[in-house]
Amino acid sequence: MAVVEIAADDEDAFKPITTWVGWRDYVDSPPLSLEPAADSSLWTVEQQLDHHSQFVVMTTPVMTKVSRELQLLLHVNRRQRGTARGGLIVSGPPSTGKTTTMMELGRIFELADRRKHPDAGVRLPVVFVAVPPASTPKMLVAEFARFLGLPLLRRMNQAEITDLVCAKLSELRAQLVLVDDIHLLDTRTRAGAETSDQIKHLGERIAATFVFAGVDVQDSPLLVGPRGQQIAGRFQLLRNDPLPYGTESQKQVWLELVTDLESALRLHDHRRGTLPRLAAYLHRRTGGVMGTLVSLIRKAATAAILDGSQRITKESLERCELDLRAEEQLLAPTVPKPRRSLARPTRSRR
Repeated sequence: MAVVEIAADDEDAFKPITTWVGWRDYVDSPPLSLEPAADSSLWTVEQQLDHHSQFVVMTTPVMTKVSRELQLLLHVNRRQRGTARGGLIVSGPPSTGKTTTMMELGRIFELADRRKHPDAGVRLPVVFVAVPPASTPKMLVAEFARFLGLPLLRRMNQAEITDLVCAKLSELRAQLVLVDDIHLLDTRTRAGAETSDQIKHLGERIAATFVFAGVDVQDSPLLVGPRGQQIAGRFQLLRNDPLPYGTESQKQVWLELVTDLESALRLHDHRRGTLPRLAAYLHRRTGGVMGTLVSLIRKAATAAILDGSQRITKESLERCELDLRAEEQLLAPTVPKPRRSLARPTRSRR
């Protein structure tokens, strides 16, 4: 068993991406490469653990589709004035990569904006906020203020905070607003309906495209009632479901993702090709959920580092516990579909 010292808590280590400082740190941090570094075979245990704690971000078919639709929408919204612009909703079950998709698209967009405007001074092309639980309009706009680092006085009302936020976002040329946990909004309640109105109001006051992400949004209270229908009329919904494993093309997509994940491992004695050979097992174990797959591989890699084996096997994967939803799905009995009778119905005799 490898002995590892856990570093003392660093006050600056955790920077939420729902703050400008945290978002900038995320954008500025280069994503990990699938290709091994020249000296990775000499990495210490601590370096290996750090790598697998961060790990790579996989490009899924849904991420590619969302990126394409977002590019189109940004051009459509480019010169729109007067009314709220169209937007996107990324919806799906938990752990399917909705937030990761938004974060990566935001990073790509901001880096492209920096290249396009290298001498433009301070700009903030992307904003990332999350809907607070039981949100009110004032709570939501305060999240925007918190992201921007704006000082708020206790006596300030919703309208004053909104004016301050909109002025700052316009000054910084915000173009893309990413809102996570949108499923927490319930337009059937007064607070939820008013918060929905606040989002629409923000969309009308700043020249930005809004992208929402949430759990099974199409079945959530967000799209219920007149306000929900208003959102549905302006936003395109893209499903981020678990990856299927039925057709040969679907199996190939899954195999390529598993192969890329294995390429990202930094284990000294891992046998390349092990994970691709276990592709069917990994899909059955994770249900095709990307977040669960990545979590399983990271846990197995971390265990291999700590126990000194430096390799992942099917046996070591079996020892890794998954999230409750994945474990329950694995244990759920398969209900056989009733067979359709091929016999022709007999005519009754008169």
